Amino acid sequence: MKFLAVCSTGLGSSFMVHMNIDKVLKELGVSGIDVDHADLGSVARGDADAVFVGRDIAEAAENLGDLVVLNSIIDINELRTKVRATLERKGVTVPEVGVGA
Repeated sequence: MKFLAVCSTGLGSSFMVHMNIDKVLKELGVSGIDVDHADLGSVARGDADAVFVGRDIAEAAENLGDLVVLNSIIDINELRTKVRATLERKGVTVPEVGVGA
């Protein structure tokens, strides 16, 4: 399974979200998820199982498939909640030990 963090340039904010998704997955005790980051212009539908974007580019990214819109790209609690929900939606069991870590 692949999660992709996307921003307009594929540099700063998408890289930060990428690193934070990695951190959240580790906290949740989930492995086997490939996480990467990219710019909006180089991503196509099907490139990832879930695409994480900031609210500022959500409309431009709506054609990319399973879109996870972050109201705040720096809110780790929001990201944790949305990563967990995305995993569950995709059928990945999230161990309870990682809750609120």
